[in-house]
Amino acid sequence: MPATIYFMKGDITELEVDAIVNAANNELILGGGVAGAIRTKGGPRIQEECDRIGSIRLGEAAVTTGGNLKAFCVIHAASMEMGDVTTAKNLRSSTRNSLLRAEEKGLKTIAFPAIGTGIAGFPMEDCATIMISEVLEHLKSRSSLEKIYFVLYDDAALKTFEETYKKLTARPAATEKN
Repeated sequence: MPATIYFMKGDITELEVDAIVNAANNELILGGGVAGAIRTKGGPRIQEECDRIGSIRLGEAAVTTGGNLKAFCVIHAASMEMGDVTTAKNLRSSTRNSLLRAEEKGLKTIAFPAIGTGIAGFPMEDCATIMISEVLEHLKSRSSLEKIYFVLYDDAALKTFEETYKKLTARPAATEKN
């Protein structure tokens, strides 16, 4: 059965999925934005595991426990250096590598935020195009993933992702409550 891509507005840290993706810096320091919410709700264990992993290359992704989150694990997508901005190249690579980490773990459900659009200042429409394109490309080959969620913080971001999906696929976006 092919995977289904869903779009929803909400708090990614509240989802009950195999993995949520963190919009991370390459030092894996859980600062503000999505990372800060993961740190706050997930507890200290997630940062402790990040500290053990240490820094990773830009565009890479690392996996930690989900700590106190409902998600089994967190995939940290390093789209930026600490205090810097996200680039298209790093966003593309970190999205692709997040999907690969999910495959390595045999995960069935994953949730992505709009990586890089907050603190890192990446344009929302470009983010949607890159991330959705990477997911669609990934799903062309056999995948353990059954449900892929894009969890957006507000109505404007949700609309941008839904419209981008429709442009890329000529199909309406699927919506579902987790």
